[in-house]
Amino acid sequence: MRWPWSARSSNIYYVSHNNPAIQPAPEALRAIRGWYRLQRATAALARHIERAHGVTGEQLALLRIVAEREAWSLRELREHLTMHPATLGQALERLATRGLIRVEPDAADRRRRIVAAEAAGRALLARVPQAGPGRLRSAPADPALLARVADGFEQAIALFGLEDWADDPRH
Repeated sequence: MRWPWSARSSNIYYVSHNNPAIQPAPEALRAIRGWYRLQRATAALARHIERAHGVTGEQLALLRIVAEREAWSLRELREHLTMHPATLGQALERLATRGLIRVEPDAADRRRRIVAAEAAGRALLARVPQAGPGRLRSAPADPALLARVADGFEQAIALFGLEDWADDPRH
C-alpha cells in the first residue's frame, strides 16, 4: 500500500478521497499529524545535536544517565537500561574515545568496570539543549500530566500496531 503522506517531507500531506466511506475521521488525521510532528521534532533535534555537538541522541541520553551519579558499574548500567549489551558497549566506547566518560577497572574488584562522566562530558551536557525525552529525567513536570503522556504513548503503540517492536532492544 502506498501511504498518502510522506514521513520525510517537512509537511504531512493527506490526499482526500471523493468517497466519504474511506475518508479517515478528523481525530485520526489529527493523531497522524501529531505523531509525525513529534517524529520531525525529534529528528530535527537529533540532527542539531549531532551537527553542533558531535554526539548522537542515543549517546547524549547515555551521557546524561552516566552523569546522574558519580560512577556506575557497567553491570548497573546494563540492568538500568533497555539497550542491547553490544550497543551499550559501542556507545560507551565512542563516548570514552571522545573523552566524555571514562570506563576503567574498579580498584576494589578488577573484574568490575566502572563508568563515570568526565569534566568534558559534564561541560557538553551544560551546552546541549535540555529537550526531548531525556528532559523528563530532571525538568519538573506535573505527575498527573506525565502519567497521561505515558498512557498516551502506550496507547499509541497499540493503535499503530507497534507492540511487536516496542520492547525489542535489538531495534
